[in-house]
Amino acid sequence: MKLLDEIEVFLLDLDGTVYLGGTPIGPMPATLKRLRSMGKRLVFLTNNSSKTEEEYREKLTRMGLFGAGDLVYTSAMATISYLKERYAGAKVYLVATDAVREEFRRGGIALSDDGPDVCVLAYDTTLTFAKIKRLDFFLRQGKPFLATHPDDVCPTPYGAMPDVGSFLAMFERSSGRTASVIGKPYSYMGEAISRLTGTKKGAICMVGDRMHTDIRFANNCGMRSVLVLSGETTRETVGNFPDRPDLILDDFNQIFGD
Repeated sequence: MKLLDEIEVFLLDLDGTVYLGGTPIGPMPATLKRLRSMGKRLVFLTNNSSKTEEEYREKLTRMGLFGAGDLVYTSAMATISYLKERYAGAKVYLVATDAVREEFRRGGIALSDDGPDVCVLAYDTTLTFAKIKRLDFFLRQGKPFLATHPDDVCPTPYGAMPDVGSFLAMFERSSGRTASVIGKPYSYMGEAISRLTGTKKGAICMVGDRMHTDIRFANNCGMRSVLVLSGETTRETVGNFPDRPDLILDDFNQIFGD
């Protein structure tokens, strides 16, 4: 397959792409092992900022999906990079889980719940009204406002749940503010991945099941793309979006064309 020959780094979305819930999709561990044996680098790339890099790595390892040389990169990690690049030394009010707050601290970000310079909204599954009220107060003061990603909902075993995009709609209504968004489909995350891996974007391929995040991200960043139909998108709904993938597969195990 020509695309397989041209790609050095595969960016792999998680739920709906390499696993469903807690189960790998088909013989995915063997597929990823074969890619590694060909010298391909694998980066597990997710917008979900409710968990840390370590938590995702442990989950992927338990399922036999994580291997030597692999990386995990989340929208929270991209946001840490963005803050260090654009707001060096700034104090940040971060709405996030305790584990992700600690990840920001380890990444060199100074957190402040009082008098911050910048506000950041991650996918906080421990969100309370007190946090909502405090963030809204800072936004009304005109503090710069970042969000880790724009997803409206997050898939769960119990159905779709509100995600950062839904929270952003609430804050836009309450404070009149809109956020600068870091994760897919926006291009900053692609720039960060290109620097992290030392790979030109034309030799990177995004693999995912969502047209409006994964495939649009690849198109925005000048990367190649593979749409898999093992998650959200179907062949019937592909045409509902302006973006076009380089390749459509029933699932990523078909990448070798065997």
